[in-house]
Amino acid sequence: MSAGGDDERRRAELVTALGAVRARIAAACADAGRDPSSVTLVAVSKTRPASDIATLARIGVTDVGESKDQEARAKIAELAGPPYPPVELRWHLVGRLQTNKARSVVSYAHAVHSVDRRKLIRALADAAVAESRPTPLDVFVQVSLDGDPDRGGVPAAGVAELADAVAERPQLRLRGVMAVPPLGADPDSAFARLADVSHALRAAHPKADAISAGMSEDLEAAVRHGSTHVRVGSALLGRRSPVVG
Repeated sequence: MSAGGDDERRRAELVTALGAVRARIAAACADAGRDPSSVTLVAVSKTRPASDIATLARIGVTDVGESKDQEARAKIAELAGPPYPPVELRWHLVGRLQTNKARSVVSYAHAVHSVDRRKLIRALADAAVAESRPTPLDVFVQVSLDGDPDRGGVPAAGVAELADAVAERPQLRLRGVMAVPPLGADPDSAFARLADVSHALRAAHPKADAISAGMSEDLEAAVRHGSTHVRVGSALLGRRSPVVG
């Protein structure tokens, strides 16, 4: 099959997958009495090629999630030239972020979903100043629901302190909270706890009303408990071999 045929086949696959994911979000919102437009679909494109991002943009998905700065920058550079037409994308860093990547991230990212320590808050804010970033960087405080340090996040008891630290920096905009359910945990129970954390946060920061929660396997449970940003990879893009180291 020609390259053009491969492109059309991949586009058809993504159109079908996107329809299925949007149908799941719509059904979950209907069950929860919510407007589907209140949920942002973030296409997590880690290990997928830049061509998939370009195709998703053409069919209406412009919020893109990456776990690694290096991979995001490589794809941004590739998408900046031919054969890809110019497109406005909103890049979301959804993986753990090292402070030495802060200056790179603030140069292109719309949001960072994995802020879990003061040192990272300072690094992002200072980098935004150094880069003369024109708009605040959206920030989600990552909550650890199981206390596993290898998975990132701050315990629920530490969310208020980090949120205050974010709010003190005009270069950052506190959007809300993010979490990944503990391994093997019931998603409903995990997302209910995250909703409680979000409710407590809004008492001090009313505008921090976003919840980044839910992935391919559990987005319905996340929407049920108020998620505003679902981070979907395999259900949208399929399971593929890594293409970026």
